[in-house]
Amino acid sequence: NAAHGAAVFEDSRNCNVTTDAALVALEGVDDLIVVATADAVLVSRQKDANGLKRLVTKLKTVAPKVTEEHLKVHRPWGSYQSVDNGERHQVKRIVVKPGGRLSLQKHHHRAEHWIVVRGTARVTVNETVKTVHENESIYIPMGAVHRMENPGKIMLELIEVQTGSYLGENDIIRIEDDYQRS
Repeated sequence: NAAHGAAVFEDSRNCNVTTDAALVALEGVDDLIVVATADAVLVSRQKDANGLKRLVTKLKTVAPKVTEEHLKVHRPWGSYQSVDNGERHQVKRIVVKPGGRLSLQKHHHRAEHWIVVRGTARVTVNETVKTVHENESIYIPMGAVHRMENPGKIMLELIEVQTGSYLGENDIIRIEDDYQRS
């Protein structure tokens, strides 16, 4: 048996577990691969590589979002992960690499509240540039042209609370972008 992450084996042989989610406990099984993430859990026989290919093909038709989207979304500047969703709100955990910055952008249907939990953010809202430190927050009104960047040497971590009538990613109107995304 082998594990990468938290796993317990009892009366199990030749099993491989990879988990960055919950504890995986195996009892009385042999020759399994278990992969547990925040998105999904995969359990498969080790010797059936073709079965895994068939499963991925089936998942693409039955649950396409599982194969295309993930809870943690990687971007050139860092990553974000949705923490909570409601009809008129969404909460994200955003991590910005040192020197990274998001596009200069605006939204027609939502406002945003940013709370810095680690590091320092340089925030542009319309013509105002402000430094926001740990345990401080800033409000981005609906329609305001804004940008966040990490001028520091450590990862910038913040919580973003979006409120509004539409919270989809296609409500981002990019005005300027270091990564040439449209």
